[in-house]
Amino acid sequence: MPTNRPVDRVRDAMRLARELDCLLLVLCSRWSSASLVISEAARADVSAVAVDVPPRARLPRLNADEVLRETPFRSRTDTSMKRNIALAVAHMMPDWRSVLFLDDDIAVTADDVRGAAGLLAEYDAVGLANAGFPDNSVVCHANREVGGVQDTFIGGGALLVPATSRSYFPHVYNEDWFFLFDHIRERRVAITGRAEQKEYDPFDGPTRARRQEFGDCLAEGVFELLDDGRELADAGLDFWRDYLARRGAFIAGILQRAHGLPLPPEQRKKMADALHAAQNSRAEITPELCVQYLDAWRRDRAAWEEFLEALPKLSDVHAALKHLSLRPA
Repeated sequence: MPTNRPVDRVRDAMRLARELDCLLLVLCSRWSSASLVISEAARADVSAVAVDVPPRARLPRLNADEVLRETPFRSRTDTSMKRNIALAVAHMMPDWRSVLFLDDDIAVTADDVRGAAGLLAEYDAVGLANAGFPDNSVVCHANREVGGVQDTFIGGGALLVPATSRSYFPHVYNEDWFFLFDHIRERRVAITGRAEQKEYDPFDGPTRARRQEFGDCLAEGVFELLDDGRELADAGLDFWRDYLARRGAFIAGILQRAHGLPLPPEQRKKMADALHAAQNSRAEITPELCVQYLDAWRRDRAAWEEFLEALPKLSDVHAALKHLSLRPA
């Protein structure tokens, strides 16, 4: 579980770990505390390991991060890094068979997790279907608000994978889409059970939309290619020029329809401000940047596999974390 919230947001996961009789690995930052998590787990009689995650761990430097380093699209969240830490730890633990990624704002039941784990013999990843608040980008939430057709996508917030999974989470919005890219292309992903995403306000400020736009454009564009039966090699400059223009028209259309929504004026303004932020961010995205990022991402996938191959096999989770320069509480 990656968390940056107070310890009470981990209690549901502790109950789940107790019911499943499995280890809970909690990766903490910001307002969360590894020592408090361990104290809480001891009181709840739960087997848990927690660590305060610093800005960097002993993970490969990613080319895709360098592509975005001097741009407004550089990711400032650490969820991807925490999930990658979990993947690396799993590779060092020869007795582990599967890993459940669970965000601290999602609730699942033990029965649904058991059912999903049972499908890993046939699939490379199994997601629990979100039956709670839709977990979409700001633009997609706005599209739903104005009456547009809007699906949700299997996500990393409640996802089971084999402990030997060789994919990784890039540091960009929609990182779980990129983690699942090969599995989806090969039709090796299943959805089952139920997950409950807690409600939040997607229009709580323009910053969220601004930070999401690059990853949203990139993922939506790449999966449009898959839907059309094309390959990543088709994502050249011409493709991205066309896609970014269509994305701009899509956002403009949502803005136009939002003016007539029967909402309180302050809520309508919040939505419009978020959409304008997304549109301004999209205007800064160039086809060249999209091509450059995807090229770097392909190189990073190979580098990540090499990193996994070089990891030692260990029998202790604490030793695995220390190998990654992390200090468990």
